[in-house]
Amino acid sequence: MKKAFAAWSGGKDCCQAAYKASREGYEICYLLNMTNREVARSCSHGISARWISLQAAAVGIPMVQPKTSGDDYEAVFVAALKELRTKGIAYGIFGDIDFEPHREWNEHVCRQADIMPVLPLWQNEQSKVARDFIDEGFETVIITTQADLMGPEWLGRKFDRDFLQDIAAHNQNITPCGEAGEFHSLVIDGPLFRQRLESGRQRKSSGRITGFWILKNASYRANLIDIIQIPH
Repeated sequence: MKKAFAAWSGGKDCCQAAYKASREGYEICYLLNMTNREVARSCSHGISARWISLQAAAVGIPMVQPKTSGDDYEAVFVAALKELRTKGIAYGIFGDIDFEPHREWNEHVCRQADIMPVLPLWQNEQSKVARDFIDEGFETVIITTQADLMGPEWLGRKFDRDFLQDIAAHNQNITPCGEAGEFHSLVIDGPLFRQRLESGRQRKSSGRITGFWILKNASYRANLIDIIQIPH
């Protein structure tokens, strides 16, 4: 078994990449999520660090959450990779599809830690990636949208075939997987999960990006509530 970590944002692409890699013989030993040390939120989509941890617990894979101020992002990321390398991790799973600078950065940081980057979704057609993810049985909700393309009425929508049809009819500039940042998602269940995250909905606009999502987990004594906001 090839031991690997998965770069993790909480969204559909990293989840699908990890799932596909696991089916191709990689053992996902850790999820790696970079966190802003000042506000305790994921650097990827602005989700609270505790919700990423909650999601990792539902998946059942240990979470590593290095903290960064932003200026030292790469140095902290590479240090985390080097630490994972000492634990026998030889591969890194990334969910990028077609944005070349991301692929180049993945290769750059992994090279410094003697880790091989693996991109299971790379250069696949986005519509197919989206349909495959839905058909695999993952349940995903939209948590943020780019306000000049998608208003708050899109928040909380399930990422399903109806959603794909609706965004295509709404605006042809919106890519099926939101690879240009048109929307972000949070996976709450699926074949990679051991338990489902329960969720409810509220909406809010905040600058250019809109959104927040209420998340509840039945394994907790009280329903924890968090607001996800990504300002311009």
